[in-house]
Formats: sequence, structure tokens, C-alpha cells
Amino acid sequence: MRVGEQSTDPIDLILGEVPVPAPLTPEDVRLAVRAVVVHAAEEWPNGPLCRNDGAAYPCRLHRWGRRVLENHGLNERQIEALIRHGNPFVHVPFPFVLTGPAPVRTDRPVPPSLRGQAGRGAAPGVRPAIRPGGPGRPVAPPATTPRWPRAS
Repeated sequence: MRVGEQSTDPIDLILGEVPVPAPLTPEDVRLAVRAVVVHAAEEWPNGPLCRNDGAAYPCRLHRWGRRVLENHGLNERQIEALIRHGNPFVHVPFPFVLTGPAPVRTDRPVPPSLRGQAGRGAAPGVRPAIRPGGPGRPVAPPATTPRWPRAS
């Protein structure tokens, strides 16, 4: 059975589909990732079955997780990468953007106290952080987060 087809499982016929929440929350996305990874397909002689509950693949929770992740903005390739990765606790950013983290705003003017410090490694318009132990020593900005997905 394909992902978009109607199931013939008696439980699915009685219970129907699990509804997708209207406003998605970060918890919904985390649960959807767990659902698609834990309820992935496992090959059997009579066809693919759900790895978790032995129902015909895709089971109700796998279909629900796919719908939630698609509503969140992931495409089919990214969902398959999550499943291949195999970690049900992988982090999907909320809100999800295809191009990575949100760009840094540069439309704010640089305060006069920071104009001379732009060449010292501080981003323009960003105030350098002060370490609690040393008087006035700038702290290096945190490393940028890796682009998502990191599935190998």
C-alpha cells in the first residue's frame, strides 16, 4: 500500500485517520518525527509492515506524522531522510524554513559606541558580549548551527 492510499485494515476503517492539529506546535512536530521514524516500514515476505505494531504499512501514526511534517513545510525527500537517519529525537526547527536560519537584520543603525569595533570580529549592529570573569573582554560569537537536515 502506498502512502496516499486508503487502508483496508479493520482498525483503520473503524477509527479513521488521526486528525492533524490546526495550529502546529513544536511538540506536534517532535511527535510527528517520532511517529514516522518509529513506525517505518519493515520488509516481510507478504509486503511491508509497520516496524512498531505490525500493521500494514503505512500505519495510522506514520500517515499522521507525514501529514504533520508536510504541513510543517518538509518535502518528501526530507521526510525520507529523517526516516533513513533513524533517530526519533532529531530536531526539526520550528518554524521550519528551507534556507536555514533567519537572516540577521542589518537595517538597524550601528550605535556610535560600536562603530569602531566592527572590524574586531563583531557583526555590525551586534553588541559584543562581556564575559563575567574579565573586565570588558569580548566573547566570540557562537558557532553557526549546521543546516538542516543532517541525515547521512
